[in-house]
Amino acid sequence: MRITPLDIQQQQFKGKVFGGLDAEDVDSFLQMLAQEMEDLIRENSEIKEQLHRTESEKEELTKRESNLRETLFAAQRVTEEMKANAQKESNLIISDAEIRAEKLLIDAEKHLAQLKNDIQEIRRQKLQFESGFKALLDRHYKMLALDQE
Repeated sequence: MRITPLDIQQQQFKGKVFGGLDAEDVDSFLQMLAQEMEDLIRENSEIKEQLHRTESEKEELTKRESNLRETLFAAQRVTEEMKANAQKESNLIISDAEIRAEKLLIDAEKHLAQLKNDIQEIRRQKLQFESGFKALLDRHYKMLALDQE
């Protein structure tokens, strides 16, 4: 039975014949009050203990949340750094490939120019050979013609 403050204020004890209070009524009421106080103190202690556990759990969850946020931010930073490094590396690879391609192109153009020069030289030598051979044939022809006469 719950006793309210109003119950305590309105409690009336039976009077005895000689003007006192009935001791049994008072003792019974005090016993009920003591039991009620004991129940309230126990309930209050349980609630405080539960509150303490809840606050500890909340604090632990707050720490976990903070750690998770820090981990997430760290992971995001690492991801961004990895992206940036990958971009830099790809730019370096592309630049290196462009430089090598340009060098290959320059070397190919030089080789082409050398081949053209070699072809011109061979043509010149061919013409010179043909001209010299023709002159030799002409001389031999003239010598043969002189010999036949």
